[in-house]
Amino acid sequence: MNNFKHKKSLGQNFLKDETILNNIVNAVDLKENDLVIEIGPGQGALTKKIQDKKVNLICYEIDERTKPYLEKIKESKTNIIYEDILQVDITEDIQTYKYENLYVIANLPYYITTPIIKKIIDSNLNVEAMLLMVQKEVAERFCAKPCSKNYGSLTIYLNYFYEIEKIFDVPRASFNPVPNVDSAVVKFQRREHKFNVLNEDKFFDLVKDAFRQKRKNLKNNLGNYDLNKIGDILSNYNLSLTNRAEEIPIEVFIAIANKL
Repeated sequence: MNNFKHKKSLGQNFLKDETILNNIVNAVDLKENDLVIEIGPGQGALTKKIQDKKVNLICYEIDERTKPYLEKIKESKTNIIYEDILQVDITEDIQTYKYENLYVIANLPYYITTPIIKKIIDSNLNVEAMLLMVQKEVAERFCAKPCSKNYGSLTIYLNYFYEIEKIFDVPRASFNPVPNVDSAVVKFQRREHKFNVLNEDKFFDLVKDAFRQKRKNLKNNLGNYDLNKIGDILSNYNLSLTNRAEEIPIEVFIAIANKL
């Protein structure tokens, strides 16, 4: 694909490093009766590595200019759908497959990383794990711990569903063309035991409101809530309404939401 004109508007930076490609597919134990969803296969470098595992594979690619390259490497257990992942019904696309575990593997366009992850979550696909190439700064936000500058409402939202860890950093030179940002591969592992949240919508609203203005404390950001109840819960964890949201672990937010 040396003559392929990459589109900045689609965030096209194709991974070419063989070691990185192998490390991605080997980060989970893929079996022949598993189903993998790949998002943005591009030139098919990662696609070929996934196909080597003999799994069922569905690829979503928005750019039909890649079709001659992808169709050339396509195998019998691979289905390539030339549509925008954000516009498709994934549940409908996978309903004809019989599989043991479902995985998502992707070198995501960085400008729509979060919408794509939310799409996967909202689709209720029961994904066992996701291996995602993302911007390094975004990876740090996904994996952030309380009391760190990267910890925010998005961190809590994603960690509610998955245990998240950064697997490794990826040098810029591993891509063609070379991006202006550093990258990292992040693993999202489905939580074996979900948190006990009585009302998910109210929980997520609480978290979002608590981080509304990061410089302000909980008393200011949650002024429309029952502060007495919130204060009672916080005191059980040696915290108070003068703390900021970035200092509150997910378990404490859950306790507050359930109390409210």
